[in-house]
Amino acid sequence: MATIGPRRADGTYRTRYRDRAGKEHARHFKRKVDAQRWLDEMTTSIVTGAYVAPGAGRITFREYAEGWRAVQVHRYGTAVHVEGALRTRVYLIFGDEPLESIVPSDIQALVKGMERTLSPRSVIVTYRYVATIFKVAVRDRRIALTPCDGIRLPKDVKTPITPMSTAEVQALVETIPERYHAMIVLAAGTGLRQGEIFGLTLDRVDFLRRTLFVDRQLVGVRGQAPTFGPPKTASSIRTVPIPDVVLEALSEHVRRFPPSAPDAPIFVGSDGQLLRRSAFGTLWRRTAKEAGVTGRTFHSLRHYYASLLIRHGESVKTVQARLGHARAAETLDTYSHLWPDSDDRTREAVDHILGAAGTERPSAGRGL
Repeated sequence: MATIGPRRADGTYRTRYRDRAGKEHARHFKRKVDAQRWLDEMTTSIVTGAYVAPGAGRITFREYAEGWRAVQVHRYGTAVHVEGALRTRVYLIFGDEPLESIVPSDIQALVKGMERTLSPRSVIVTYRYVATIFKVAVRDRRIALTPCDGIRLPKDVKTPITPMSTAEVQALVETIPERYHAMIVLAAGTGLRQGEIFGLTLDRVDFLRRTLFVDRQLVGVRGQAPTFGPPKTASSIRTVPIPDVVLEALSEHVRRFPPSAPDAPIFVGSDGQLLRRSAFGTLWRRTAKEAGVTGRTFHSLRHYYASLLIRHGESVKTVQARLGHARAAETLDTYSHLWPDSDDRTREAVDHILGAAGTERPSAGRGL
């Protein structure tokens, strides 16, 4: 029910209506035409489903985002990444601002600020989290419109991957502390991700059949000890063949640094504790500098493995399966430039057909 009351003693008109929940809302206007316009707008928004109750958007972005985060069905690693991105990049800017007060220029300023210190890919991913939260806020009728429309984002220009050389891999093996020698060989010889290697246990390695089974990874949690979690995707669960050089390195590592139990990680710190990405990252950077290997990350060893498979003629589907990619398109997007160029084969195919046809001359008196 919506009504405009008679003119009051103070010269204003009291306009009121009830929303779908039965709650009454009222405002006062000096002119009756303004009161009617506002009432019409509220009535239309209720009928069309676009209604936003007064005060619904006063909740802060941080409070609403944390509520959104708590009910998401995110993969473990994704949940950790979302929490970190919001906490370190977004909440510092407008975490304590009401949803309804955040405008497109605030979002653009956030993007511009992140662009100064982060890669385009990181900026885009963080922006997508923010845009999703505002989209849900619109659906929840907290705000009428999202402030994320029309935002200009940096271009994510992909640089073709240049694989490590074998000499660089060997330099890393020779430079890193002895207890991590086999880890470098394992990463370069199987393509396992860092978390998958940190979480690899003895009972997942079949030394007789020369295979290892990947069905989990070690995940770091802020303020907590690392814990086992599912791999990156369902396709990451896989059986990987172990080359002899990797098998020998693993066997020697297990002999010299035996795990505390069959279900305990094969690789741990010198203190016997589970490995953390941050601490190992410090060791990696120091090792890479001493070895003269610049511009490489631990993930570069995975690229090295993929390049070996491609160089020796493995198909896209095989490389996809070995790396645990969810889609063949992902494999091609990352490594297509490493497959042998088909230009020469194209020329040979055309020359073989048209060249042969050119030697067959038409009989006299016959046209084409």
